[in-house]
Formats: sequence, C-alpha cells, structure tokens
Amino acid sequence: MPKFIVHGGQPLNGVIRPTGNKNAALPMIAATLLTDEDVFLENVPRIKDVLTLLSLLEVLGAETEWTGPSEVRVRAARIGETQLDAGQAARIRASILLAGPMVARTGGMQLPPPGGDVIGRRRVDTHFLALRKLGAEVVEDPGFFGLRAEGGLKGADMFLDEPSVTGTENAAMAASLARGTTRIRNAAAEPHVQDLCNMLVGMGARINGIGTGTLEIEGQERLRGGRFRITSDHIEIGSFIGLAVVTRGEITIQDAAVHHLDSTLIGFRRLGVKVEVRGEDLFIPGGQEPEVVMDMGGHIPTLGDGPWPQFPADLTSIALVTATQCRGTVLVHEKMFESRMFFADKLVSMGARLVLCDPHRVLVIGPSQLRGAPVESPDIRAGMALLIAALGAQGRSDIYNIAQIERGYERIDERLIALGARIEKADSRT
Repeated sequence: MPKFIVHGGQPLNGVIRPTGNKNAALPMIAATLLTDEDVFLENVPRIKDVLTLLSLLEVLGAETEWTGPSEVRVRAARIGETQLDAGQAARIRASILLAGPMVARTGGMQLPPPGGDVIGRRRVDTHFLALRKLGAEVVEDPGFFGLRAEGGLKGADMFLDEPSVTGTENAAMAASLARGTTRIRNAAAEPHVQDLCNMLVGMGARINGIGTGTLEIEGQERLRGGRFRITSDHIEIGSFIGLAVVTRGEITIQDAAVHHLDSTLIGFRRLGVKVEVRGEDLFIPGGQEPEVVMDMGGHIPTLGDGPWPQFPADLTSIALVTATQCRGTVLVHEKMFESRMFFADKLVSMGARLVLCDPHRVLVIGPSQLRGAPVESPDIRAGMALLIAALGAQGRSDIYNIAQIERGYERIDERLIALGARIEKADSRT
C-alpha cells in the first residue's frame, strides 16, 4: 500500500477548483437505477468510493461508462441481479443507497451490511423504518437484509427518527416511484440531498420542500433519464480553507458554491480566519495569524457541528487541525460519531497542544508549532486533516493508509503539488 511522504513548512499558494460533491455523486449514481434510460452525470469526482459504487451497479446489470474526465453515463435498462456479495457491499458505506431504488424498481433485493469509515456506530435503522412506511417488508437475517415489496410501494406520511442524510435520500428515491404522495418530515436538507432531489425532479418526480426539513413527493409510474451536474463539494472547500490557514498560504478557491457556505464560514471566522467571498470564488489571504473569537464575557467558545444548516460534521476534523494554528482556546465538539475525534492523539504526536476530553470533545490551545511525524489515516476526513497538518509542519511526515484519503479527495497529491506542496507517493515499506 502506498504512503505520502510530505515535507512541510512551505506556504501553499495559487488557485484550486473543488471537485463535485462526493456525497451527492453517490446517491445520484444510485438514483440512475430508477429509470431504464440513459443518465449522464457531470462533475463526478473520480475517487474510489465512486468507482466502487459504479462497479456495484454493474453487478446488478447496469451499464456504466466514463464519457469524459468527470462525466459518467449509466443505463440500467435491465436489472438482472438483486443480490450483492457481502465483500462487495462492505467496501463502501454507500451500498445502503441501493436499497430504495432497488425496492422501487425491482420489488426487492438482498443487501449485506454496508461498510465505510470506522468513525463510530452508524445506524441503518432510519433507512428501513422509512421503507417499511412505504410498504416494503424488511427481514434481518444473519449476513444480509432482505427487502421485498411485491405489491409495489405506496406513498405515506413519515417522521424520520433522525434527520439521516442517506436515510432521507433512500426514502426520497423510493417515494419517487411509489403510488400516491409521500411526506417526509424531519428530513435532512444538506446540499447533497438537495442535489439528489433536484435530479429526481429532472427525471420527472414532483418534489416540494427541497432544502427544508419536510419533503412532499408525488410518485410517478416511471422516471426518465437526463443530464445532471453535481455541485462543488463544500467539504472539500472547507478543507482548502483549513489548508491555506495551516500552511499560511494564499489560496483562491474557484466555483466554491458559496450559497452553501454560510455555516462553514461562520465556523472558520469563529477561529479568527479571514475569508473573502468574490462572486462564486473564495479568497483566503496569506500569512494569517488567526485569533479565536471569544464568546461575550471572555468565555471559551465552542465550535460544534449539527444537522444542516449547522456546521458540517465532516469538517470538524479540518476545524480541529486549523484550530491548532489559531491563537487562543476553543472547544471542538463533534456530536454525531463517537470515534471521529480519536485521531487527535496523532496531532499531539506532531506537537499540537490539545486535550481529548471525551469521544466527542477536544479542547485546543493554540498556536502550536507542528513537527513532522509518521501517522496513519483512520478515515477520509481525519486523513485529510493529517495531510494538512503535515504540510504545515516542520520536517518530514509519512502518512500511511492514504487509500482512505483517496476515497474522498480526487488526485489530492497532484492538486496540492500544483500549489507548491512537496508530496511524494511511495511504497509504505520504504
């Protein structure tokens, strides 16, 4: 397995463009199963999770083809298989997104438990509660979930037990082919959910309430194909903001989907980071020495995540490493996953001054001079945070298990080298 050898301490400068939103690409690829016509997706990130999901669609009988550097054509004219191998499904968390389209299109499937990042327990209950509401039968057997809707799905009023992103996406896809009207309350409203819903509308579904906590979906007998574009990845954009701060570089982020960045910019500005909105671009000035903005009365502030439109959970790892370079004290509170913050000990080994208070909270005292160290990437976002730390650190860092980073960030080493980064991909045994 390869590793990154990083020589840090150099400001990164220049212009970078984010790829399409990984978390939009995956459900939108799954949604191509809802029609027998050609679907073209533009601005698709060519990353391992996308490649894995496309291979799963091929197992089910769909045709997939890269028709450009970032464009994919999918045609699911015939679905000849309704069962996935457990090893295949375990390669990716997004395999769960096949449940809704497959039940709606074929009447059922056998789905092994999904894989994905090890960042704590990740419930699948919401998915199956929603599908049961629509009339599907869900049987949990050792090693797989059996899904069946022999009489077809029927619209229903449902209240999700949590605003699950993928649970909302599964319910919306299934409801698009269900008879009658479905009302999904306590729905997730993240940008990637909006991208999916807009795609479903373009395929012929009727959906009201996109971007809110309540979706009303009028099911159709069939959906058509079409051409749809994936929005820039707001998590990658947030990662590049952190990159500029930690390396003290000057970076312009083009096509930054600024209409989705309110909570992200509020969070970074709480750390004292200066960010300028220039039309659809973001400009991060170089040489910043951010100072944490204290709460009124001089109290230590908390930077916490929450369901959209609050600060994104996937950016808490990036915020944590950014905070190590900001003067002052801040509590980073990640509320969703009980293992995401465990990579904090790796930052300590690099010289960061912080305290892991419990599985969800880290107290950071900055700024600290980071130094190079051998570290291992535990998941996509923590891996990117460690790469950012290594680029801002003095000396050499060896980052292992970089396949985790590459699951979510396309050609990240090449793109950062274009900004002046000193990164080499090498055999992990060297």
